[in-house]
This record gives sequence, structure tokens and C-alpha cells, in this order.
Amino acid sequence: MPNGHQDPALDALLLPFAAGHLPWPPGDVLFLRARTGAALMPLPRDRLVCEQSFRPEFDALRRDGFEVREDSGDDRHPLVLLLPPRQRDEARALYAQALARVAEGGVIVASLANDEGAKSGEADLARIAGPVTALSKHKCRVFWARPAPGRGDAALAAQWRTLDAPRPVVEGRFLSRPGVFAWDRIDAASALLAAHLPSTLAGHGADLGAGYGFLAAEVLQRCPGVTALDLYEAEKRALDLATDNLAAHADRVALGFHWHDVTTGLPRQYDFIVSNPPFHAGGRAARPDIGRRFIAVAAQSLRPGGVLWLVANRQLPYEQALGAGFGGARIAAQSGGFKIIEARRAR
Repeated sequence: MPNGHQDPALDALLLPFAAGHLPWPPGDVLFLRARTGAALMPLPRDRLVCEQSFRPEFDALRRDGFEVREDSGDDRHPLVLLLPPRQRDEARALYAQALARVAEGGVIVASLANDEGAKSGEADLARIAGPVTALSKHKCRVFWARPAPGRGDAALAAQWRTLDAPRPVVEGRFLSRPGVFAWDRIDAASALLAAHLPSTLAGHGADLGAGYGFLAAEVLQRCPGVTALDLYEAEKRALDLATDNLAAHADRVALGFHWHDVTTGLPRQYDFIVSNPPFHAGGRAARPDIGRRFIAVAAQSLRPGGVLWLVANRQLPYEQALGAGFGGARIAAQSGGFKIIEARRAR
């Protein structure tokens, strides 16, 4: 994985092949929500088509020599592998996608950690694909089905295909979809940051970890001096939504939408940066190193005198990173377990 952590769900996913329960088929194999890792290395790279919309995982797969696409099209494959997400509607839509992409007589294989809804995922696949076989290892569950006409509920599968479609949220103000961060609401931390942004932000700015575009929209509404705004977001499914959600501002402000892993750095410098950085990656464990890296990248990417406005959980230890990269920083507000930080790069 990009962060170097172990990936038990990936290890379990390939267990049926290592144990001889399933053969590796001829032809191209499709891997939905693919991740790289040691378990993937022995597989034939020229016969594995990986689909991944999260930029760090996309880049890691490419570095390891795998063919990876953000959208792999509509071709059918004799084997479809998938690592379902935690969000239930998004996962059900992915099971239905796998069913639509598997060739006649082919197999769908999925793997989930036990504490990420493995048994529910197994039941969901069985509802639309028919009888399922399962194994448990690494505190995960790998399960597979060989779909055939009459074995699953085709009408339910068609319904599930639409479960992660974009839809209006927040009284129709934004488009969002299941699986995107805070997909059906305004995140409390982002709302707090938006409420404390000064109307004097001006020039060319950036939103790091922009999600579906709420914070960027607030900047554009509150700060008339902004002439250009670049949105950086690692999840392509969220960035596509942000592009739609900010379309009304495109005739007034130069907008840039970048499918990009912020932790790798930014390509230019800015007058101001706003951010609600992620502090989880994949699993539930806290990852304050991601937020610290966002702060370091912001410091490197601000012009002298440029300002960062950031929101974080109160307990996250960002003070050292702020001290190392900025001429000065202050807590502008605290509420509801969050802190708003203003940090300015030295002139």
C-alpha cells in the first residue's frame, strides 16, 4: 500500500487461489478498487486490469508495474476481484458492478476485514449472485460466487447499480454520492472553518483535500477578492462532483480541478490555502502524519506572507509541523472538538 502498512484484506483476497480452491483463469482479470501489496506481486501484470479512483493507490499500482485505470470500461472478464469499501450503499453498487462485469461462467471474489462488515458483504453478494463460498484468515473473510441465470436477484442487482449515483444533498445545494467524505451533509469541521474564514482572502488560492467542493464554494461566496482557486482532491469520484458543484462560479473565477495526492507536493505557489486535511486512510486508525504532511506541503506552496487556514481535531499534534513551516501560527477558534488554525508564511 502507499503508506507501507499491511493489507490483510488483500492477502485474504488471493487465498482461494493459493489454497487451490479456484484456478487463475486465462484472459484478463478485472480488479475493482485495486490496491497493490506483496500478495499481488506474483500475479501476471499483463493480465490484470486494475480499477482505482483514489490517487495514492492508483499511483502505487502504476509504480509496481500494473495496468491501472480510473474507469475500466464495460468489458466482461472471467474473474472479477474486488475490495469493497466500508460504506454500505457504495459497496452494494460495487457488487452489482462486479456482477455486470463478470463473463458467463466466471467468478466474483471479494474480501473484507471482519470489523469492516465482512459477513454483511458476503450476504449482499449472495443476494444478487447466488450461493457463496467463504474462507476466513487474517481477521478477514474472502467470499466468492459463480453467477448464473436464476441464481441471484437480477432486479435487486439493477437497483443496487444506482445506489452510489450522484444526487442532490444539503437541500439541493450540492451534488454528492455515497462513499465520498461526509457525503450527505456538511462536515462539522469544514462548516466551522468556513464560518471563520476572513472575507479578505484574495488572489490565487488552493483547497487541499477539497472533497465535493463545500469549502471551495464557501471561499468563493465569502471572498470577493479571490481571482483563481485550485482544488486538489485524491478521490476522483469526489473531484468530479466538485467540478459540477462549482460550475456556477466558473465565469467569474479561474478554477482548477486536480486529481492529485497532496502529500507528493504541489506544482505552484499560492496566496492562500484552505484545508480540512484527512486524518484516516482506508482503515479506522488515526493517521496524523497525513495532516502533518498537508501542513508541510502548504508551507512549501505559499508565497512569502501567504496564509493557511486549517481545521483539525483538537487532539491532533500539528503544532510542531506548524512551527517548522511557518513564521507564525495561532488558534483562531475552538468549538465542538475542533480547532481553527491560521498560519502565515514569513515574508
